[in-house]
Amino acid sequence: MATKTKKEKATLINTATTKVLGLTTKANDLALNTTEKVLTKSIDLTEKGLGLSTKLVKKGFKASAKNQEVVFNTLETVKDKAVKFLSKSK
Repeated sequence: MATKTKKEKATLINTATTKVLGLTTKANDLALNTTEKVLTKSIDLTEKGLGLSTKLVKKGFKASAKNQEVVFNTLETVKDKAVKFLSKSK
């Protein structure tokens, strides 16, 4: 039975530790790069979404203003007709 010396065991442990450290560093770099890409893409998409929302809100306000104008014009017409009708009925 062959037994390993302390020096051989230390070398084996150092080699394994170095490999594990290298793999861990690569995994950490990959995780950081992936997170950065995802975050950057999320921010870009959010900015585009906010821009689109702003445009939609502005268009909504314009449409609402037009609708409000139609409603007030209709009310004014109804009021004028009601005033004419009520003055004739007296």
